[in-house]
Amino acid sequence: MQALQLRPAPRQVLGEHHEVLGKALLDGVNLAVWQRRLPPQVEDFSRLLLAQPQEVAETLHIEVGEDESLRMPALLPALADFHGHAAFVADVRWLVEAFACLLDARRVGLRLRSLSQPMCPRFHVDHVPLRLISTYAGVASEWLEEGGMDRRRLGEAQAEPRDGERIQRLDAGWVALAKGEKWAGNEGAGLIHRSPTPPPGERRLLLTLDWLA
Repeated sequence: MQALQLRPAPRQVLGEHHEVLGKALLDGVNLAVWQRRLPPQVEDFSRLLLAQPQEVAETLHIEVGEDESLRMPALLPALADFHGHAAFVADVRWLVEAFACLLDARRVGLRLRSLSQPMCPRFHVDHVPLRLISTYAGVASEWLEEGGMDRRRLGEAQAEPRDGERIQRLDAGWVALAKGEKWAGNEGAGLIHRSPTPPPGERRLLLTLDWLA
């Protein structure tokens, strides 16, 4: 009888160079994080954007041509005259290009949101193949190493870890590629994560990219 092959526990990889994002494609890795520092103009524009009274709620479907060119609709066109807008859009475009190239994607879904409340306050897994998550300003996403919570009890408030030292946190500007349950071979190993709660009176600026086709 052939011995049962046990799958190793999912692991996470963090690094200070963008090349670390490629490790998200490796078997057994359910999170790759580029611990980058935002360019000053991008950081300034992000804070300026959150200082505006209106909410940010941008949703774009971006097509990728056979020649790898992006057909990307205008992002935040009403703010084109704001200092740092061009740098911010260029930064987002670079992330879309990198994401599409990494996955050989032909369609990418982009969401840019300002949030004063957590979108997903309980620890959970995403039912997607792979998602890019980056907080441009404000508190960033939280996640757990494997074993930090019983996967069978995801969504239960009483099962959430109470020891703050077990909760890992991203920083503003960092770029994360998180595997979900629909990545082939990652079933039952999607990254366990949740949205943070911003301090009273504050918001966060969150970018997510999804692989649509």
